[in-house]
Amino acid sequence: MAVPKRFKKFKDDFPQVTAAYEALGEAVHKAGPLDAKTRALVKLGISAGARLEGGFHSHVRKAIDAGVTKNEMVHAVLLALPTIGLPSMMAALSWIDDVLDKENK
Repeated sequence: MAVPKRFKKFKDDFPQVTAAYEALGEAVHKAGPLDAKTRALVKLGISAGARLEGGFHSHVRKAIDAGVTKNEMVHAVLLALPTIGLPSMMAALSWIDDVLDKENK
């Protein structure tokens, strides 16, 4: 998984903050019964609903690592349509393609 330059710089500039942030992420993932694929799809839904393009890109990469297929990601985004609306859903679909197109090059 390619780590964005901005996050690499943040990690270099603030290693203790990064370590704490990553530890928090690990703790919340271990705090419940959801499997890795389900957690990845939940994270996609949250970032799509909040229109967090950078976060969504990151969660697409993490979803791929968790074994989530493109069809599963697209379905998760389609499920958001009645809640977040067509423009936001369409943006999220394009963000999936952003990452997958870059990964396939």
